[in-house]
Amino acid sequence: MATRYRWASLALFSLFAFAGSVLAIGQPTCVAFKSSHSTFPVVQNRKATPILLSPDEWPGVQRTAFDFASDIEQVTGVKPALKNVTSPHPSYSSYGSSVIIVGTLGKSSLIDEVVNRTKLDVSSIQGKWEAFLTKEVANPLPGIKSAYVMIGADKRGTIYSLYDHSEQFGVSPWYWWADVSATKHTELFVDSSGCSHGVPTVKYRAIFLNDEQPCLQNWAFGKFTNGTGAPLTGSPFNHFFYTKLFELILRLKGNYLWPGAPRSSSGFGLDDPLNQPMADWYGIVMGTSHEEPLMRSTPVEWDLLGTGPWDYSVNAQNIYNYWVEGAERSKNYENMITIGMRGAVFAKVPLPAGEGIPLLEKAIKDQRGILMNVFNVTDVTTIPQVWTLYKEVQGYYDDGMQVPDDVTLLWSDDNWGNIRRYPLVSERNRTGGAGVYYHVDYVGQPRDYKWITSSQIEKTFEQMSAAVARDATRIWVLNVGDLKPYEMHSEFFLTYAWDADRWTPTNIGSFVHSWAKREFDLDDSDAAEVAGIIHNLTRHNARRKPELMNSTIYSLTNYREAENVLAALQSLNVSSTRIYNKLPPHIQPAFFQLVYHPVHASLILTHMYIAAGLNNLHAWQGRVSANDYLAQVEDLFEQDYALELDYHGILDGKNHMMDQTHVTYFPDYWQEPQVNSMPYVTKVQSKKMPRNGAMRIIPEGTQGAWPGDNIHNCPAGYGCSDPTMTIDPYVPVGNRYVDVALGGIHGFDFKVTSNVSWVTISPSSGSLSTDHPDQRVFLDVDWDKVNGVEAAHLIFNATAPTQFQEWRSVVPPGYPSPTVVVSVTLIANHTVVPSDFKGFVEGDGTVSIEAAHAARNTTVKGLTWTELPGLGRTLSGVTPWPRGGDELNFTAGTGPSIEYDFYLFNTVAQGGNVTVTTLVSPALNGLGDDRPLGIALQIDDGEAQTKYFVPSATAGNLPEGWDGMDGWVSNSIIELPMVFQVQPGAHTLKVWMIEPTVVVQKIIIDTGGVLPSYLGPPESIRV
Repeated sequence: MATRYRWASLALFSLFAFAGSVLAIGQPTCVAFKSSHSTFPVVQNRKATPILLSPDEWPGVQRTAFDFASDIEQVTGVKPALKNVTSPHPSYSSYGSSVIIVGTLGKSSLIDEVVNRTKLDVSSIQGKWEAFLTKEVANPLPGIKSAYVMIGADKRGTIYSLYDHSEQFGVSPWYWWADVSATKHTELFVDSSGCSHGVPTVKYRAIFLNDEQPCLQNWAFGKFTNGTGAPLTGSPFNHFFYTKLFELILRLKGNYLWPGAPRSSSGFGLDDPLNQPMADWYGIVMGTSHEEPLMRSTPVEWDLLGTGPWDYSVNAQNIYNYWVEGAERSKNYENMITIGMRGAVFAKVPLPAGEGIPLLEKAIKDQRGILMNVFNVTDVTTIPQVWTLYKEVQGYYDDGMQVPDDVTLLWSDDNWGNIRRYPLVSERNRTGGAGVYYHVDYVGQPRDYKWITSSQIEKTFEQMSAAVARDATRIWVLNVGDLKPYEMHSEFFLTYAWDADRWTPTNIGSFVHSWAKREFDLDDSDAAEVAGIIHNLTRHNARRKPELMNSTIYSLTNYREAENVLAALQSLNVSSTRIYNKLPPHIQPAFFQLVYHPVHASLILTHMYIAAGLNNLHAWQGRVSANDYLAQVEDLFEQDYALELDYHGILDGKNHMMDQTHVTYFPDYWQEPQVNSMPYVTKVQSKKMPRNGAMRIIPEGTQGAWPGDNIHNCPAGYGCSDPTMTIDPYVPVGNRYVDVALGGIHGFDFKVTSNVSWVTISPSSGSLSTDHPDQRVFLDVDWDKVNGVEAAHLIFNATAPTQFQEWRSVVPPGYPSPTVVVSVTLIANHTVVPSDFKGFVEGDGTVSIEAAHAARNTTVKGLTWTELPGLGRTLSGVTPWPRGGDELNFTAGTGPSIEYDFYLFNTVAQGGNVTVTTLVSPALNGLGDDRPLGIALQIDDGEAQTKYFVPSATAGNLPEGWDGMDGWVSNSIIELPMVFQVQPGAHTLKVWMIEPTVVVQKIIIDTGGVLPSYLGPPESIRV
């Protein structure tokens, strides 16, 4: 909960950077809802100002102006008149004294007349890609007193000016795709000074629909067809579908689309003859994915229409002709042409040994020749082209393949949000520039993830900020799978691409706050709460993808980890439910899709797995409560499906998008399960008398149980002594517990006594039955009464109505009521820290430090370790900032450092050594394997240790340690252990920058007490 409110306060603080209406995200605002001396009326006194355009305007602008008028009506209930007006004209007075004039500079004769007549300064946008300006102008045309002009430097610049205002008025880009209701206002005004925006940070900003089966494809069949798909492919992705998507992309300030990928058996240019012209009409730049050269959906189209094998070494002419047809089909539209060649189904190109690179270079040369012929140009560099360096294709480039300088190099991430490589300094002056292909959805190793949102915008910001700094800004493409449920993340990606300069580590949290206000019309308090919900939910799902979850990921015994994870999700669910219930009915559908469902679905799945783990653990411990957890798992399994049906029932089934299977993947297999199946559970026989008595005693931190034999009670597994526990004043949770559990059909009463007064036992007695089979007993220590090391002997005494002997199935009448007694020893070590020490203190055999909680920080050559709030598995990360630039690196002790003070009482086995494990965010050698990522650690004035932690990989492949169910990306962390010689006492740990873009999340100093867990020990006490 503390983290949630910390995020809320950060979000609220950051809002001061964004003046004006909170209905707009990450942009200057120029909309008001009350009149003033410096505003222009859009709707006032139930009258809408008319909108004028020129008949010679771009069709896409004409269409968007219709949306603009409809948006105004959605907000105010009043629809402005939309007029095409021929220019020049002797008088425009018939349209009113005040008008809104929309148009593109150099295209709209009406706008050109206004600029020439008023001498309006348009130098800030003229000739600038997708720039726009708006402002009030006096006497713009004969007979008109005042006009609010909305001028784009080009077609999309004008379109963005309209949609930018629509968003500020109160219309979400997701009004159709996520059923977000418009925010109502009776009147609308714009500031006379208007809004403006220059050239976007990223020139081409795309989403990529990919692996759309079963969700998007099945939904599109029901929504956009009569049950029959395209004649050749059966695809449902026709122009009715795509025009909805085109509009969304433009509202999100995107401009580029990779349409449905081959696995959906669709072909954009083949499925519907209107797909391509409609994209161009709307203003969308079309492309194709990394394996689909020259605007053909390969392998779908090749399998249908091609001749021979997809192998350029033996079938070049047929493939060449196939490419010619793709170029011919697309030549009249705005495209970004994918060049190169991959295998038919996301596999390596079958190129002969020793001939691979020359043959691929020939294929690209032939492709460029086709473009020159088909487009009838002598300079092929005027045709935008991209080569995506995805998987093995990057290997060709790394091995020396030559690529024309004008072709954009689209670098890829590892499919899990870690960019494989950025352009080097020597590559940053290429005329074609560079870009990034990024994922929030993926099908492949080590496992599919495409069910629910499981990526952090903080991680995307961290990676893409480096792309900006390293000039990879020509093209950004986001793989969004089915699009839903990645609405917010998709918007953030495009928003950051639109204007990266507006976002910094300190204000990134405000994005979700502003998004919540816009989407759900919330006040600041509730919006801050929603921001906290989203940040903590995506943190939870990102630190272990739901598809990678199982019943033992989070420790069931150590650090109360599983119960804390579950409690945090339950808290998020309570918050989201509270807000959902207070929303008016017309807002609830959007909130359900965007907030409530992902929270509740994540809770159900996590709870199910943890309950399954506890079922198996409690059965191992001989606890009747194992059966209660079995019942929980069964109930949660049904809840999972019921929630899916609830989602599909919203608005009479409009968004039937949650068909994805996601429960119980097969071990060591990446592909989705064919059907959801319940996690493995077991059942104990509760009717039979237990072997060792009905009482089970389970001390915190063990899988064992007393009395009786258990391999976790002692190494031998039998004849074990009673358990012993330890505690010190700096255990983060402050106490210990012992579970008293029922082991059979008969209940019992129990009492706990101690031989010392410094232990508080709560509760000290109780009764267990099949209705109440477990009782947690907490042990708190009064440290004022403990000197040095002392031991308490706790007696757990059970009194039951019958004798507990397994050979008796029937107890004779009058048989004596026996007792079962287990002794637990609690050793209290009253460690004391000097009064003048400030820092983290060893407790429970470890010092655990969140990286953001440093004592000191240094700056070298303008670089400082800076917190990235919310990033990572537990709290945040720290990284050298700013990014990019000179790509400085350092040797240990020369660069910027960040310092942590800590105090030790022990070393490992008192041998004078400790292990310091630094937890860093997964990342790859973005500047190449000759600049491997690394950091250095130093304790006090001792020798610094440097660790380079991402090994080299063969060209086109990923490094050792990346893959597998226990690899970096699965665990969402890289652990870097280093052993230092150090004695008890006060010390300082320094973390030195070696290479840029390393993100440190947490530091764990093990003095011998660190226990197995997923997230590591909770943060130590700081004095």
